[in-house]
Amino acid sequence: MDVVSLGPLILPTRVLLVLGAVLAASMLADWFRRRRGADASKVLWKMILAGFVAARAVFVLRHHDLFSQRPWSALDFRDGGFDAGAGLLVACVIGAELTRRHAALRRPLLAASLAGIAIWLGGTLALQVFAPPQAPLPDLQVRQLDGREVPLRAFQGKPLVVNLWATWCPPCRREMPALAAVQASRPDLGFVFVNQGESAAQVASFLASQGLRMDNVVLDAAGQLGARTGSPGFPTTLFYDARGVLRSRHVGELSEATLREKLAALAP
Repeated sequence: MDVVSLGPLILPTRVLLVLGAVLAASMLADWFRRRRGADASKVLWKMILAGFVAARAVFVLRHHDLFSQRPWSALDFRDGGFDAGAGLLVACVIGAELTRRHAALRRPLLAASLAGIAIWLGGTLALQVFAPPQAPLPDLQVRQLDGREVPLRAFQGKPLVVNLWATWCPPCRREMPALAAVQASRPDLGFVFVNQGESAAQVASFLASQGLRMDNVVLDAAGQLGARTGSPGFPTTLFYDARGVLRSRHVGELSEATLREKLAALAP
């Protein structure tokens, strides 16, 4: 389960794990404050902030060629672009430095930090162990913009990116240029853009108005693909290997940098 639906709100499970880890660490730090009189919460929050900034900064630097074109986009972390290892390392260094002259804070800070790390790592491991079997590309028919029907599996044969989208969906619209650019530059990969529930006229009008030239834009009028893949909202991007086996899923807007990392993990 990679996402959790809370009413109209859809959150990636990894975000909930981070929030759970922060909550556990904060609660334990507060327990030490109330029972032992050692308040490590200020140091803990400095560690969390520094780790968050470092995790994002390392991700941005790794894809500096993309972010240098639009520097302000580095602040938009909705794509989930972070380097968790770098963030954890920086947080630990900051914690060690801030408690170097305050021995009384070391034990509560260490306990709180370990509690948070245990929640995060334990939850991540549990998700991997209890993940459902990797599903194959669904066997269903989609319709091209010219009206012809084609099996979705006709696009199979090389690593395949399947994007579920709709013209009324703002994040779908925002990520389309990045997806179109990568499709044009990566002929070794397959891309198929499966519109959910709209007509050919609506889709063609949208593509023309945005100046988008994209191959393999197809229609799924009944939303079968979303239902068959358990996709909770749009946009959802599914990453299949050359055998048509699902390897990962991203719910929400993709930046070109995040897409690059997803594709690197997909490559054989």
